[in-house]
Amino acid sequence: MKKKSTAKSLRINGLPWILPAFLFLVVIIYFSIGFTFNLSAYNWDGLSPTREFWGWENYNRLFHDKVFWKCLSNTVIYFIITFVIQNVLGFLFAAILHSDVKFATVHKCLIFIPTIIAPATMAPVFRLLFSPQGMLQSFFDKLHLPITVDWLSNPRTALFVLMSVAIWEFTGMSFILYFAAMSQIDREILEAARIDGAGNMRVILSMVVPHCRGTTISLAMLGVIGALKTFEIPYLITTGGPNHATEFLGTYIYRQGIRNAHLGYAAALSVTLLVLAVIGAFLTNRLNTEEG
Repeated sequence: MKKKSTAKSLRINGLPWILPAFLFLVVIIYFSIGFTFNLSAYNWDGLSPTREFWGWENYNRLFHDKVFWKCLSNTVIYFIITFVIQNVLGFLFAAILHSDVKFATVHKCLIFIPTIIAPATMAPVFRLLFSPQGMLQSFFDKLHLPITVDWLSNPRTALFVLMSVAIWEFTGMSFILYFAAMSQIDREILEAARIDGAGNMRVILSMVVPHCRGTTISLAMLGVIGALKTFEIPYLITTGGPNHATEFLGTYIYRQGIRNAHLGYAAALSVTLLVLAVIGAFLTNRLNTEEG
């Protein structure tokens, strides 16, 4: 009897504490958004006691900013390539580990470990790996391959280096979600399909892939938002260079707001990023709704 009364009292007494905390969090989030939108109408360096009202001038500047459009093109390329490769690899790993594989738990851990490693920890490793005298160049030299590329200083290769790092880091997340989705498929249905003569490829394409469509759409939503707010990997490895070849909205906002002290313009970029993220999430959610 005491346990029941204690449980009830915990539920009743806990609710008044949870609700104000949640409301406080909501207020902070929307206040920050409102403050950023208001700041985007001013020219301010963050230190001056007065701010110069510019109205929509920061947004007008944004649409004529070549670096801004370079950030968007980098984001689109980054999203498409990383999304496709991550999901293909994650799906294949999940399908393989749903079969009889020895040491399956070890393989799962090895695939997922990169996802939980902090970018600040792995960035120096990749800078060393792709440096002109790094491990990758040493590997090419030992094989006597005529390949000499300064991967991080070359505008043609720097973005692809960052994409390879992102694929290495986040494939584990795709793998976990696909593995969970495949676990929900009734094994008897798959066995019945095999008895009817369907091969492994036919079973995967006709039964497993359609079942995982909702997971793919969810990963697309996460991928859109993640690509738009990409910051750690490009900042820690290339700092947005060379010549803005790896510049993203996150790094450009930091450059304008902190390094150049153009807080009004950085706020306009932040508002634009928020709008793009909401649009991307809305479109992918519509796909999920139509699928349901």
